[in-house]
Amino acid sequence: MGSRSVGTGARTVAELVQDRWGDHRPGLWFEERTLTHHEVAAGAAARAALLTDLLPPGAEPHVGVLLDNTPEYPLWLSAAALAGAAVAGINPTRRGPELARDILHTECRVLVTERAHLPLLDGLELPGVRLLVTDTEAYERLLAPYADARPEPTRATPGSRLLLYFTSGSTGAPKAAICSQGRLAAAGRSLVEHFGVRADDVHYVCMPMFHGNAVIADWAPALAAGAGVALRRRFSASGFLTDVRAYGATYFTYVGRAVQYILATPARADDRDNPLRTGFGTEAGAVDAAAFEARFGVRLVEGYGSSEGGAAIQRTPGTPKGAIGRAAPGDDLAVVDPARRTECPAAAFGPDGRLLNGHEAIGELVNRGPNPFEGYWRNEAAEAARQRGGWYWTGDLFYRDTDGFLYFAGRTDDRLRVDSENLAAAVIENILARYEGADAVAVYAVPDPVAGDQVMATVAGSFDPLAFETFLRAQPDLGTKMAPRFIRIVDRMPVTATNKIHRVGLRREGFRCADPVWWRPAGESAYRRLDEEDLAELIARYRARGREELLGR
Repeated sequence: MGSRSVGTGARTVAELVQDRWGDHRPGLWFEERTLTHHEVAAGAAARAALLTDLLPPGAEPHVGVLLDNTPEYPLWLSAAALAGAAVAGINPTRRGPELARDILHTECRVLVTERAHLPLLDGLELPGVRLLVTDTEAYERLLAPYADARPEPTRATPGSRLLLYFTSGSTGAPKAAICSQGRLAAAGRSLVEHFGVRADDVHYVCMPMFHGNAVIADWAPALAAGAGVALRRRFSASGFLTDVRAYGATYFTYVGRAVQYILATPARADDRDNPLRTGFGTEAGAVDAAAFEARFGVRLVEGYGSSEGGAAIQRTPGTPKGAIGRAAPGDDLAVVDPARRTECPAAAFGPDGRLLNGHEAIGELVNRGPNPFEGYWRNEAAEAARQRGGWYWTGDLFYRDTDGFLYFAGRTDDRLRVDSENLAAAVIENILARYEGADAVAVYAVPDPVAGDQVMATVAGSFDPLAFETFLRAQPDLGTKMAPRFIRIVDRMPVTATNKIHRVGLRREGFRCADPVWWRPAGESAYRRLDEEDLAELIARYRARGREELLGR
């Protein structure tokens, strides 16, 4: 077939694309359409030649991609690799000036989109940006002269930029993290080895491809192994198992609450009749991972890797329940108190598994050794903050046991300080997720009227205050400061475009929201509905202490 073995020595993504030239096995599935690996390589070569002609002399070789997960997305990723260019993944949930800012900040002189997303661009000022609309006859005419192009990887080097993918934070504009061809090819090869990916596997890409998870953890290992790729335009929990069976998918990735949404679909007697071997992702949680395996017969592997590539944790045999794993080879990871820059003490656990010293054991995960972080596009301040003092600061909270296993405890902006005690939202979430009525749980801080924070939880599902109080009393690892003061009940958890809980919005609304809120006044154990009179009295307490402005922070 003219293709290398799975153990390819290719150092660039461009070389991996060339490897598929002459490989006439089915390689890309989307709805009713199937392309061979050769057709994908040929389509990428045509688009690479077009892109080379479209980019103005002296311009940064950047192409913005504003698409759902259609075949055009991997075609343009491959094309950019061959052209020695970079793809900026544009988030279609962004709007107006924010959307324009992302395109202009990454200096995209070409923007690839589809008709469904054209309304997003109405009225935007995008000077010097050439628009290509993929599902049009004009686009097909534009590509036609390049139909005989062949993949030529010599324009790329391992250091060539390939991805500019936005990482979001709680404040400020998203940062465009840089990923080179060498790093992406190496990540693909590493996952091939870790999961034993074979050329006859099919990777199901249902997470959005403008996000690093789908490209780095799903598409790249498939390309490195010569495996097939099946695309879902947008994630659908109800369509998940149907797609997996139709495409013969053996591997998929997930982020955020995707696993919870799949588990919330009606169970069927034949759920275990599917070809999947592995799911790889983050934030499913131990409870949902176990439920997924019991229902579908598929092992979920929870991993950790900072989006920017500065730190990674690998799960190995013998990893304790609840732990992510140990530091990847070559990483010098430590859990550090950011204020003192000293390593936190090891976690202490009670006989029931409860974390006993979270206030001192939980800190920020840092990599003190060399790491592959390649920076942010045109954002020196963010780079300096990420690498301050010569260490790579992940922005994530962890704790470590005496054997070196690491446990995720949330984001640095998910830390709560209640009655002078530091708590991590993720630890409380893991406990509340056991509540029978909870389909999903989010825990976050709301300001206390006097000082510090109070715990607030949003629960998607059903809620019975008496049953919930009984549940809380039965949890042996629920610390005395962990019980939520406020509980917001929603039908469906608000999420971002990557299926992560929209914590910024939840924190901003706090207990002043349109959804029902139950609360437990200080000194009381029973929950009751927060009514207008309660709310007025609460706000008066904040105002009296000069803390009203903290609401909605």
